[in-house]
Amino acid sequence: MNLIKIATILTLAGSLAACNTMDRLADVGRAPALTAIQDPTTLAGYQPVRMPMPEPIADTYQSNSLYRTSAKGFFKDERAHRIGDILTIVVTIDDNAKIDNTTQRSRNSTNSAGMGGIFGAAVTNISGGSVDPASAIDFTSGINDAGAGSVNRSESLETSVAAVVTQVLPNGNLVIEGRQEVRVNFEVRDLIVTGIVRPSDIQANNTIPSTKIAEARISYGGRGQITDVQQPRYGQQVLDAILPF
Repeated sequence: MNLIKIATILTLAGSLAACNTMDRLADVGRAPALTAIQDPTTLAGYQPVRMPMPEPIADTYQSNSLYRTSAKGFFKDERAHRIGDILTIVVTIDDNAKIDNTTQRSRNSTNSAGMGGIFGAAVTNISGGSVDPASAIDFTSGINDAGAGSVNRSESLETSVAAVVTQVLPNGNLVIEGRQEVRVNFEVRDLIVTGIVRPSDIQANNTIPSTKIAEARISYGGRGQITDVQQPRYGQQVLDAILPF
């Protein structure tokens, strides 16, 4: 059964490698193509965001009043608040983490038992004197366990990207998604930011820091000739996945 799985994986990997090889040969001398602008809600796999919501409250108006119960301000501003509106996300990531743990455990135990009298004499006669009845039974055990681990990580990213409001949740929070592609020679840099924001966290200049985004998903990467040579070949990736040593 394992051989069948391995053969299937190798066949699929070979097919993917062949397709990738043909695509790479077709793109020789060409710069990586940019992704077409499209509605993210129409893409395959798109799922509307569902979050716990409070009970809806109907708007009520008072006589001779300019306010309604759900109004958040007197004057209308230009901050994003509807589907299709655009706001700017200021992505700032400056994380540092350093963890160093050491664990050591040790235990030793020794147990012995002897026999005397008739039983001791019987043991001496049977063994011909090679076994001392005073220490005929002897148990010794020991455990020694040591472990060490460390994490030293540093990440820094500062950039901005414009995002589009793709959904307005029943409580007024906004689901946003921003994509940005920049091509320099034969390398494309991709930046994707998605998440949920509160309209009140959007600043007067229609920007919001990435630290105010709930369920934030930030992807910063690239594709092209430089990224391609930094990745191991498909064959090596397959062998890394199936080899047990």
